[in-house]
Amino acid sequence: MPRIEAKFQNSQGELLSGSLELPVGVVQSYAVFAHCFTCSKNNLAATRIALALADHGIAVLRFDFTGLGSSEGDFANSNFSSNLQDLIAAAGFLEKHYAAPTLLIGHSLGGAAVLAVARDIASIKAVITIGAPATATHIKHLFGDSYEQFSKESIVSVQLSGRSFNIRRQFIDDLEKYNSLEHIGALKKALLILHSPVDTVVSIDEAARIYSAAKHPKSFISLDRADHLLSNPLDSRYAAEVISVWAKRYFTSESLPVESKEQSIAEGVVVVRERDRKFTREILTHRHCIISDEPITLGGSDLGLNPYELLLAALGSCTSMTLRMYANHKQIDLQDIRVELHHSRVHADDCADCEQQKALIDVMTRTIYLTGNLTDQQRSRLLEIANQCPVHKTLQGKIRIDTNLLD
Repeated sequence: MPRIEAKFQNSQGELLSGSLELPVGVVQSYAVFAHCFTCSKNNLAATRIALALADHGIAVLRFDFTGLGSSEGDFANSNFSSNLQDLIAAAGFLEKHYAAPTLLIGHSLGGAAVLAVARDIASIKAVITIGAPATATHIKHLFGDSYEQFSKESIVSVQLSGRSFNIRRQFIDDLEKYNSLEHIGALKKALLILHSPVDTVVSIDEAARIYSAAKHPKSFISLDRADHLLSNPLDSRYAAEVISVWAKRYFTSESLPVESKEQSIAEGVVVVRERDRKFTREILTHRHCIISDEPITLGGSDLGLNPYELLLAALGSCTSMTLRMYANHKQIDLQDIRVELHHSRVHADDCADCEQQKALIDVMTRTIYLTGNLTDQQRSRLLEIANQCPVHKTLQGKIRIDTNLLD
């Protein structure tokens, strides 16, 4: 499925690195994923969950916080508050270039972060935590014996997950600001809590604290037998499936356009709607939906055919259908039809005023491959029939396009 490398600035002007996992088809909602403390966007749990959610139509942006992975900045200068600002920047990136996110997903300390920042992002409808502590100060126990050094030194080297990180005392002081459950009670967002009863990093008791502090609507799902990092791919996929089913209740009715409802589009009418603020478009008819887009090289997401490819597809499919209908009616041994099409613009050789202007004409080249026990006469006749297909006649006929602008 499509993956777009995302670059956006944090509040300090530093460039953060992210990956946007996009569904193959229609994007039903956009989500921001906050990973665990000191992890990168390529953390296996984050990657697997993002990919699985994309399978269910949810586009997921995961990114490296300041000073981690491929993002700019010094991790030693970051703190919990700066992580929250990074999340706001990520949501702003989606809103500017695609669509405002409706979901916030946080794993481990990332879960505490999304709980703390959700109220500051107006578009968020639902929040999901995975193995998350109720408050940010929960991570202090990860520092072990090094924690005592913060009372004496401004910067302490801490070993976390086999790696060394420089942590400033300011980071510890900042965590104290989020040692309250009040922000969870004032969330005013739908909340889903996923936690494993055998999590040895963040106790299941933390999930109970979150649940008790939160107001309805709130839900809890046990990730039975899963470890903290969801190392088993089956656990990641299960979490994603639960999230996708649960979250649809909170984004479908508002994020999807009214016209996307099948019964609201009359037969014979085609509706084109924006799916992001770039080039991705949803094309709807009474019973069907397809995607149109532009290549990534032209600024699109490459999720579907571009407009000219759709035009060629209309001509090619109509040609093939017309040939099949004629061959069946005449009982011609036509076993297979393949139509290749190409669009280009060339200088016109027969215009009257070519010297005054550089006239260009659109050229559609159509090559037809016919397989079967066919005589030369039958092939010649089938070529004539191809040129009589309805779309061919429409394109070569006089076309008038009436455009009305409505509010």
